[in-house]
Amino acid sequence: MATLFSSPPISSSASTAGTTTAPSKPSPSSKPLLPISSCKPPLTASLTAAAIAAVLTTTPLPSLADSNTNYQVYYGTAASAANYGGYGGNSNKKDSAEYVYDVPEGWKERLVSKVEKGTNGTDSEFFNPKKKTEKEYLTFLSGFRQLAPKDTVLNNLALSDVELQDLIANADNLTSEEKKDENGQIYYVYEIDGAGAHSLISVTCAKNKLYAHFVNAPTPEWNRDKEVLRHVHESFKTVGSF
Repeated sequence: MATLFSSPPISSSASTAGTTTAPSKPSPSSKPLLPISSCKPPLTASLTAAAIAAVLTTTPLPSLADSNTNYQVYYGTAASAANYGGYGGNSNKKDSAEYVYDVPEGWKERLVSKVEKGTNGTDSEFFNPKKKTEKEYLTFLSGFRQLAPKDTVLNNLALSDVELQDLIANADNLTSEEKKDENGQIYYVYEIDGAGAHSLISVTCAKNKLYAHFVNAPTPEWNRDKEVLRHVHESFKTVGSF
């Protein structure tokens, strides 16, 4: 708050009986009073503080891509429920692997139960511990020598996956395409853009099995990490096709 100052006193004529004194003139050495500046804080300091506050509140969380994400290769064996060894996995997975995909550094593995493997064919799953619904997983079904039409394959996958059913039902956009790798192996690639989530799916047949690799993320995480999630999606291959 600015400090208020009173004006200097004004000199008046002095009167004595029968005598009049002329007003006194200021001494040549007297100097006028300098104006007093306000005590308000500098405007530039206030603007700087406001700008810093705005940056701190609007800066988004760092994405996985911003930190130069490293990946680890996961070797999946697609073992049947009857031959599933339980928790701990196979120490020699690399030699017996039927498929591979990349896992972002820092993601955690969710151990799949024998019952789950037998009911919906889930073979492996990894998730982001900061947001567990940002994940990748693989399912497989035995007895498939080749792929059916693209629409049929997607609908059949949804029969045993409630989350996929909901995503398809509420999708804003759904695309599908057929790709071939360098060995001529066919992959169906689906991308589903829903109101609250995004999904990338890659499906192929090999060794008399159908393999389906899923990458799912809520929309905010998809928008932040799409570069990494696409890398993970494109890293899936069956052994012998890479």
